[in-house]
Amino acid sequence: MGKSLLETVLTGARTRTSHAQVVDELGKAIVSGEFPVGSILPGDPELAMRFKVSRTVLREAMKTLAAKGLIVPRARIGTRVTAKNQWNLFDSDVLTWHFHRGVDEEFLYHLSEIRLAFEPHAAALAAVNATEAEISGMMRLAVAMGDPEHTAETLAVADLRFHLAVVEASGNPFMRTVGSLIEAALVGIFKLSSPASGRDRIDDVARTHIRIVEQISRRDEAGARAAMENVIRVGRERVRVALKELAEVTGPTR
Repeated sequence: MGKSLLETVLTGARTRTSHAQVVDELGKAIVSGEFPVGSILPGDPELAMRFKVSRTVLREAMKTLAAKGLIVPRARIGTRVTAKNQWNLFDSDVLTWHFHRGVDEEFLYHLSEIRLAFEPHAAALAAVNATEAEISGMMRLAVAMGDPEHTAETLAVADLRFHLAVVEASGNPFMRTVGSLIEAALVGIFKLSSPASGRDRIDDVARTHIRIVEQISRRDEAGARAAMENVIRVGRERVRVALKELAEVTGPTR
């Protein structure tokens, strides 16, 4: 799919090609439980009619969903929805479908745990490997997060750009793989409790991110690691509080 997870959430943009539309709609149906784990999907004729596409387009869409781990074809049985532990949660489409369904505290907590496993180490690596140009770029991004004109949407984009810049500055190409997970976690924070709700919070967000770059600039691995951990834990707490408040008003999120 062409658009990123954050773009999809911010703009509500939908995919346009027949193949992408079938992947998107069928993926949402599986993740939402319309087609439960272990169930057999309807046959090609029924699905082709449902999505108003040719069988060729449908088969290509099924191959895409199989590559994402959501389904597996079985000879003489049909296409079965796989167990959730087979789904590729590093895939931005699969994460998008989870957000479309509505995510709970456990899902977002798991995302934050993965971030804590990778991003502080990425910051420590950046303290060793980042070029002066990369450090300057990260500082500009961190300072820009304090712009008082930010909307919730523009702050979410600025936040994402900063964290992806740190991952890039780590110098480890494998770190880039966690970009979709970082994006998903930031989308969750944005949707539930954007810091743009108050001037003091915007200042605080900028300050804590600037702290990360300061430690990287000093080539202080431990300091960079601790500063990144702090940012992730603060974001996680913000989500926890927002979900608790939401549950008190509307009931559980799922």
